[in-house]
Amino acid sequence: MRVYSQEYRGFESLTLRQTTPRLRLTDQIEWNHEPFFSRMYSQFNHRITLAKLSQHFKTRAPSAIRLAQIEFSKRTDKVYAVNTAIGNVSLPMYPAMQKRMFSLDAKNSPFKDGVVKYTGTVGTEEAREAFLSIIRASGFNTEGLHVQITDGGSQAMELMVIGCCGPAGTKEEPLLLIDAAYTNYISMAERLGRSIISITRSLEENGKFALPDIKEIEKVIDENKPGAMVVIPYDNPTGHFYDHETMVKLAKLCVEKKIWMISDEAYRELHYTGQPASSIWAITEEEVPGITGCRISIESASKVWNACGLRIGALVTDNFEFHEKAVAENTANLCPNAIGQYIFGALAHESVDNLQTWFSDHRKYYKKLMEQMTADLKNRLPGIIISSPDASIYSVVDVRNIAKPDFDAKDFVLYCAQKGKADINGKQMTLLVAPMAGFYNPKPGEPNPGLTQMRIAYVLPPEEMKLVPELFATLFKEYDSI
Repeated sequence: MRVYSQEYRGFESLTLRQTTPRLRLTDQIEWNHEPFFSRMYSQFNHRITLAKLSQHFKTRAPSAIRLAQIEFSKRTDKVYAVNTAIGNVSLPMYPAMQKRMFSLDAKNSPFKDGVVKYTGTVGTEEAREAFLSIIRASGFNTEGLHVQITDGGSQAMELMVIGCCGPAGTKEEPLLLIDAAYTNYISMAERLGRSIISITRSLEENGKFALPDIKEIEKVIDENKPGAMVVIPYDNPTGHFYDHETMVKLAKLCVEKKIWMISDEAYRELHYTGQPASSIWAITEEEVPGITGCRISIESASKVWNACGLRIGALVTDNFEFHEKAVAENTANLCPNAIGQYIFGALAHESVDNLQTWFSDHRKYYKKLMEQMTADLKNRLPGIIISSPDASIYSVVDVRNIAKPDFDAKDFVLYCAQKGKADINGKQMTLLVAPMAGFYNPKPGEPNPGLTQMRIAYVLPPEEMKLVPELFATLFKEYDSI
């Protein structure tokens, strides 16, 4: 066995043809000196014609949600990051799910022998029943619903885009989003070569996000002929709550225009206005004749069930043909996470009372966090706009009234991630948030409302979330003074 180290100076003068035969898979190559590795790479790099990246890859950049975290990871100054940029929930999972996770080797576990086989592409019967069970626990009828388990809600989005939109590379039957919209819908459509169109909500001074008039939405549909409209009743990123009346109005429009109604219900039951829970599955034929067979919901174990890393989601529909084709499309992916399905499947055996208690406890928890943070931040930065804490686990902060005219939220986010810091109780800290420009899809030449907006996720323990207003205000003032 040969060892190539820094001392072998002659290596640099050799050509690729001369050196390649010397290096076999069985050789041990000791790259024990960084300058040697750099010189070697430089020598080779100009001789090798590298394969080209696709145009799609060339244009890829981290999502707005991950940007701050990636940039902060490059720091070496021991500053502590309070990371509210991504909805990575830090609460424990539902107890029955925890019990299964901690007992994978138990006698009644399918994994007791250390064997993890594929499941069916559609998912296990138990995991599918678990999703139906939690829909029923919210008071909605599940008769006639078909469930397909997916690798998180993200894969469900991907399948939905393929199944509802026009051919790749065309502008036919685009996906209609209501901006500000969850960035992954934009990313999935771009990945799949499907087009997007948007209608834009405006963030009012009172913190409410206002939908355009229904006639304006109808006009956009008539002009662009979308294949589907996406609605997020417990909205990510805005915290906007779509009540039942609003859902019915949008459903009537979808039926009238013969397009799919997609409802992202990852945060179902996380609403704080005192109104009843809202869902696409609450809409009846009496209210919207013809709605049956036009509905799809995106489901997830991540948020309400505190299982972000489990990567279990579902595509639920009352259209059997769509369900059948979505499963066929996903056979190339073989199956969802088998262990994740087993853990999540515990919910299939829980009583309605237990599930409703879980919903209620989480509503109280998030409502208190959101109201405290909103009040504290408004007190520290008069003139700031914060979205009304009505639903989900997010707030949008808008500094348009207090920032300089050329303020760009992305630059502020990068400043906080790369070098910003504040002394909090003797500890150097910074705050990670998500810039909002990537949540909008404005037409060319139109202003992007997200340039002055940032999203905060309520995902850290309460003692850390209490630090957010002071951190944000301190870092904003520091950045504003530059």
